Amino acid sequence: MECCIASALWCLIPLYLLVHLLCFMFADADFTLLWASVTGHRPETKLKSLVVWVTGASSGIGEELAHQLARCGSRLILSARREDELNRVKHRCLDCSNLQDEDILVLPLDLLERTSHEEKAKTAIQYFGHIDILINNGGRSQRSLCLETSVDVYQALMELNFLGTVSITKKVLPHMTRRGSGSIVTVSSLAGLAGVPLSTGYSASKHALQGFFNSLRNELTDSPNILISTVCPGPVQSQIVHNAFTEELNKPLATAGNQEHKMPTSRCVHLMLVGISNSVKEMWIAQQPFLLFYYAWQYAPTFAWLLTNLMSRKRVQNFKAGLDADSAYFTKAKTH
Repeated sequence: MECCIASALWCLIPLYLLVHLLCFMFADADFTLLWASVTGHRPETKLKSLVVWVTGASSGIGEELAHQLARCGSRLILSARREDELNRVKHRCLDCSNLQDEDILVLPLDLLERTSHEEKAKTAIQYFGHIDILINNGGRSQRSLCLETSVDVYQALMELNFLGTVSITKKVLPHMTRRGSGSIVTVSSLAGLAGVPLSTGYSASKHALQGFFNSLRNELTDSPNILISTVCPGPVQSQIVHNAFTEELNKPLATAGNQEHKMPTSRCVHLMLVGISNSVKEMWIAQQPFLLFYYAWQYAPTFAWLLTNLMSRKRVQNFKAGLDADSAYFTKAKTH
């Protein structure tokens, strides 16, 4: 009898591993987040009526966050620099949900104008009486080689992506600690976990965010009902590439390339809301082969360096050939 049980276990173990391998091949998020999407709280019930402040809400991930949160019944504070675009997003949110006009506050915000952040936070808190969730989504990317990039670009990336986000967080966090609850969710990146060529400054700013919020989470152990969560997306269909910094501050990107091979924004945002609803502290959201990078860097860094060296060379070659940097993993470089 014991021999039969042992034989059965030896047969089940390879099957178990095979199932996990197949799941991983088709996964587009870490297993903790995917498990939460199957067995955890649903965003439409967990986030209903909560007050959510979204920065960078005028396009891309921020705009899609606004739409999906509106359909969940969340009350919204929408911030970005362009007030006209925020009003457009607000009207779309009203059209796709049961929210009323007073349920959405348009609050123009420039992350670089840190002296204005205290007043902006006061306005946001006073409008609804409190803030349940702050989603730090505002920021810009980069597409340029280090040897060609001005130091001014690096300074702008740190001022915007890192210090701007820290500043807003510090204006909202005391309010949450007084209430004893709240969530601060920050959109980092794959570049916040691993070095990414053509994005040296962007990657540095996201590494800084990872370090800041990981440390902040540890400081708040006496406030267990405050969630500090970071979201690390891989390539996602959004406007972030179109608005990326290049080698000079005011020089636009020549071409953003085709974005169709990237993860749909709607899927990325849905997984984010699942993670927020289930208090996931760090979310890895990416299609393959990018998801493999997350796990390789976490568990097998020597193997990760091998993969990164191979793919980074291709990324730089395709960038120089005028292709979208992320399409380097899917598209052959042009030949001349």
